[in-house]
Amino acid sequence: MNLSPGILLIFGIGVFGGILSAIVVKRLSIPQVLGYILMGVLIGNSGLRLVSQADIDMLKPFNFFALGIIGFLVGSEIRFSTLKKYGRQFSAILFAEGILAFLFVGIPVTLIMITVTHSIPVSIATGVVFGAIASATDPASTINVLWEYRAAGALTTTLIAIVALDDALAMTLYGLGTSLAQILSGGDAHILNQLFIICFDLFGSIGLGIGAGFLLNYFLHRSAYQDHVTSAALGILLLCIGLSVRLNMDVILTTMAIGITVVNLSPRRSQELINHLKSLSTPIYILFFVLVGARLGISSMPGWLWIIVLVYIIGRSFGKIVGAWFGAKITNADDVVRKFTGIGLFAQGGVAIGLSIMASQHLNNIHISEELFLGDVIIFGITATTFIVQVIGPPLVKVAVHLSGEIGKNLTEDDIIAKWKVMDVMNRNITSVVENSPLRTIFERLQTTTLPFLPVVDESNKLLGIISIDQIKDAILDDSFWDWLVASDIMAPPPEIVIENQSLSNAINLMNQLYTEHLPVFSSSSDGVITGILDRRSIKQAVNREILSLRTTAG
Repeated sequence: MNLSPGILLIFGIGVFGGILSAIVVKRLSIPQVLGYILMGVLIGNSGLRLVSQADIDMLKPFNFFALGIIGFLVGSEIRFSTLKKYGRQFSAILFAEGILAFLFVGIPVTLIMITVTHSIPVSIATGVVFGAIASATDPASTINVLWEYRAAGALTTTLIAIVALDDALAMTLYGLGTSLAQILSGGDAHILNQLFIICFDLFGSIGLGIGAGFLLNYFLHRSAYQDHVTSAALGILLLCIGLSVRLNMDVILTTMAIGITVVNLSPRRSQELINHLKSLSTPIYILFFVLVGARLGISSMPGWLWIIVLVYIIGRSFGKIVGAWFGAKITNADDVVRKFTGIGLFAQGGVAIGLSIMASQHLNNIHISEELFLGDVIIFGITATTFIVQVIGPPLVKVAVHLSGEIGKNLTEDDIIAKWKVMDVMNRNITSVVENSPLRTIFERLQTTTLPFLPVVDESNKLLGIISIDQIKDAILDDSFWDWLVASDIMAPPPEIVIENQSLSNAINLMNQLYTEHLPVFSSSSDGVITGILDRRSIKQAVNREILSLRTTAG
């Protein structure tokens, strides 16, 4: 099979164009994920049609891989200690928002379909399927926004847990719903068989993920090389994704179970692996959301189907908000969880589209009109609602965490370093020697400093050079040198320097290039006066204190 140029366009325009569009929407204070989706719409079925549906279909394996990475990273956010503390609260919110979204969509869609088809069984079947899919929340775009804005706190923890568990609830409702729909519409589905399939999907996915998690944990403990661990993790993820697809199990649940298992078995050892996969996931996320936008075809739908789309969006949104509020209320959750969880659960994406495709395959033999099947109604309806909800969903996640005051509470080391200057972390309490200091004095001063060298200065405190332990180790063996050798005799030329108001990130880059742990700091590049020492260990300690302070405040 020849590789279509359209696929190359998806990768090229998708990644590069997705980044450009994300930059544009970010300037408008809109989440970047919306820019990725809009780029997909522009090049896809609803836009310029630079890529065809056949091209998009050929990239289904990539979508599974993206969902697998998403599932693993979502799972890595879930700690048993958190579930133990908030398990009752999460369960109440999950079932309340899921069931109410199911009812608030399913009932009105059923009533609309009765007026269109005049068939109660077909109408109920349609309402049940739409309601079941409405309970799903897209973890990818929701988590992407939370990471983008470095959110942390009670609301963020709740949103991560709910979107992670929503997949299992949506699958259960969907399985029961489609089974009931087939029975009502005259199909041969058997409810007990369907229950068995659902249990196999759910528990099989979780069991496979847990087993793979133990295997990955073994590699974490046995391998001393992080590159080997990352390669093993990607291999295990790909293997589990392939098995899940082959056995018709849920990819997200499987990989989420891997993430949960690893992060709880080895919380410290797994952190670097998780950080590596997060850094690798950026182009994968971009392509995934570009593909979501590219496949959105929302033309040629009948008018009454647009009414269903409107009812679906309103009912689903109302169900999420009311259900989340009610679940949080009965469990005495924090005010921010009660007020804002609902509006953080609007996003709908790959899971809903995947369920709609599966539903269309089961129900595409049911006629709505001469040219329209029930499967087509579900595909068109969910595609349109996904496009609309993905436009409003990510910005509302941002609104939720903004109103809760949780934006910027989960800063990484790089985030903190990026906002600091050298003067914020430099060591001003330095021990130096003047140029005519004898070796005996130099040796005594080296014993009192924590640094491996001494700056040599003149009377104006201008840096002339440095003396390290390596430079004097031979001379100190013979004490006859101690009184007549002076600093200017043995000092080395000063290394490159940094300026107080220089950005810390640039200074660290210079330290990395020079393979050094310390650099002298000047007040300006022209006066030559040393005002401090930039020490890598001090930087690390200051950053860790800041992260601990932010997380304590967020908690």
